[in-house]
Amino acid sequence: MDIIQTIVLSLVQGITEFLPISSSAHLILVPIFGGWQDQGLAFDVTVHCGTLVAVCHYFRKQLTTLTISGLQSLLGQHNSDSRLAWFIIISTIPAGLFGVLFDDWIEQNLRSTIVIATTTIIFALLLAYADRFRGNKDLYQLNSHHALFIGLMQALALIPGTSRSGITLTAALLIGMTRQAATKYCFLLAVPLILAASLLKTAELIQQPNPVDWFSFLLAFVLSAITAWLVIHLLLSFIEKIGVLPFVIYRLLLGIVLILLMDY
Repeated sequence: MDIIQTIVLSLVQGITEFLPISSSAHLILVPIFGGWQDQGLAFDVTVHCGTLVAVCHYFRKQLTTLTISGLQSLLGQHNSDSRLAWFIIISTIPAGLFGVLFDDWIEQNLRSTIVIATTTIIFALLLAYADRFRGNKDLYQLNSHHALFIGLMQALALIPGTSRSGITLTAALLIGMTRQAATKYCFLLAVPLILAASLLKTAELIQQPNPVDWFSFLLAFVLSAITAWLVIHLLLSFIEKIGVLPFVIYRLLLGIVLILLMDY
């Protein structure tokens, strides 16, 4: 990878990971339309670690509280933070199970332009529909059924073009959460899922030793982390004002463009 490709793909990952527009789709499409070779597993691990550091840093105080409260609940000390911590775990389990069972099959069969175009459009419309059901629930008004529903919906994000942030935001809005609370829950859910995915990919990477371009990887890590942190901050600040319509429009336009550019 040259430095231009490294910079572009790092920024793409940082921008798209936490927006409801699918980072996996963009990391597939950008090299295709740029005429670049696939960036490889090592690069994917690096930029995902960057976005993981960004979300952990941004929510470091709340994540610390949730972790401590979750552990204390094992000793019988329950409170609202411990409930939220366990709801995050419940929401993570379906995607984890589906990932273990179907990730290889999806990787081999669904990384195509037509799949990305189709899911981009379908889940854009579903996001717009879900926004009509937004309510006044905050993070601490979730229950186990809500958490499981969001988790089952999140499992669909394994399909390229769906968007993990997009589908969890959709699910959270459908159960009546506010836009900001739904967005924050999506960000908190990213921590265990990105961590698990990064660990699995790292295990695969260890089995495929290749020369390491440390400068490119360090650059990718820093750029993806900084960009992702800024996106988290801006989205939480403005989601109630801008709503989901800009992302719906972008997804619809992207899906239509992909269909028009397809080589039949």
